[in-house]
Amino acid sequence: MHTVEEIMLTAPVIPVLVIDDASHAVPIARALVKGGLPVLEVTLRTPAALDVIRAMKTVEGAIVGAGTVTNPDELAAAIDAGAEFIVSPGLTKKLGKAAIKSGVPFLPGTATAGDIMRGMDLGLSHFKFFPAETSGGLPALKALAGPFHQCRFCPTGGITLASAPDWLGFAQVLCVGGSWVVPKGVPDEAAIEAAARGAAGLIR
Repeated sequence: MHTVEEIMLTAPVIPVLVIDDASHAVPIARALVKGGLPVLEVTLRTPAALDVIRAMKTVEGAIVGAGTVTNPDELAAAIDAGAEFIVSPGLTKKLGKAAIKSGVPFLPGTATAGDIMRGMDLGLSHFKFFPAETSGGLPALKALAGPFHQCRFCPTGGITLASAPDWLGFAQVLCVGGSWVVPKGVPDEAAIEAAARGAAGLIR
């Protein structure tokens, strides 16, 4: 099993995926892995999400996790489906304790100093900064990161190919989450692979 830091350092961008049709899972995963983005966050925002995780797990080289995990029941369902890491939009003590007990790499969402301190109380040091742009953007994260110099972040929410380099230029940012890589609808593998290559080539 990878550590959360290993997962965050695998590629500069983690595609944030909202997939309605499980039949799209393998083509999307195949294109992303081929394009250099093997870490895939499947959000639990659709009824197909758990089936998508199961399908993507069959693609060689894919590291498949679950996002938008908000409670221990969703955590258990995601792990049962084969999720290799868990991302949440926020952090509660209940979810945090359950994730830590499971041993799964866990990246909880934070937007404030209190959120980060709650995570640190649980022994965590790696966080999602969410929603990144509407929570004050890079200036806000830099201000937060000062007193929490030991923490590392994956900003997600409103980040684009154009803005990602600024985020990745900040030392405490190990990667960013991006929904721009895979548009909604029937997957165009060539287009997704090309977008993945562009994202995978970002410097951090």
